Order: sequence, then C-alpha cells, then structure tokens
Amino acid sequence: MPRIFIAAGSNLGDRRHHLETAFQNLCREPALKSAGCSPVYETKPAGGPPQGNFLNTVWLFETVWPPEKILAVLQEIERKLGRVRGEKNGPREIDLDLIAYDELCVERPGLHVPHERMHTRWFVLKPLCDLAPQWKHPELNKTAAELLAALEKDQTA
Repeated sequence: MPRIFIAAGSNLGDRRHHLETAFQNLCREPALKSAGCSPVYETKPAGGPPQGNFLNTVWLFETVWPPEKILAVLQEIERKLGRVRGEKNGPREIDLDLIAYDELCVERPGLHVPHERMHTRWFVLKPLCDLAPQWKHPELNKTAAELLAALEKDQTA
C-alpha cells in the first residue's frame, strides 16, 4: 500500500488540540491507516506577518486513495477546524500538507507532490527524518536525511 507523509502545523488557539483533532479526523477515514507520528516541534513561522510560533509534526499513513482525494480530505479537515485562507503564510489554526506520496511525482494546479518547498523547511524535514530518514525525494534524488543535513549546513554557513 502506498505510504504518504502529511505535515501538520498550528499557531493559533489551542495548537496541540488542533493537531490532535486533525490526526483523529484522519484516523477515522477508512482508507487511511496510521503508520507513524513524529515528535511535535515548536518552530518560528517561515515568512508572513508577525505571528506566534507553530507546533509542527509529520504523520505517516498508508492509503489506497490517490493524491487528489487526500488533498480534498486535508482541506476539508482544515475547514472543519476553522482555517480561513487569508493572508499568505498568515497565522492559522491548522495547516495540513501532503508532503510526499511514496516516491510519486504529481504536478497539477493546486497539487504538487512532493511538496515543492519541503526541502527548504526544517519544520518539515526534521519530523520527516524522525519517521523515514531514508525516504528518497524523487525529483532531487536525495534522502530526507541528506536534505536535512544540507539545509542545516546552509543555515550555519
């Protein structure tokens, strides 16, 4: 069964509750089987207006659903939890992103798998490495661990 990685973040309201509720909603979906959760990290926002810190995590699921169905489910959960898409990179109750679908590449309007900015984001790569350091980015041909090491090296240079 294909493995998918979902990045989750929250920086408004009860951040931990938003993450837990989103995860519970995903686990109730019959075509999604939870296969792992990274630790939760508190991180500074990446861009956008001044705002509070995020709690970030990555979840691993197995599924038979195609990426388009997963994206629709993620957006519906965001809506249920109060997310209103306003200012780009603004604060939000919940942010759910399909980071990877095995080693599949998909590029359609509104859907890019693997996520087009994942390799530039510590708050995605660190929890992804906690779950699957050997997952290989199909476009960059590097493992999650290699991407994280390169990003951390760039940030200290």
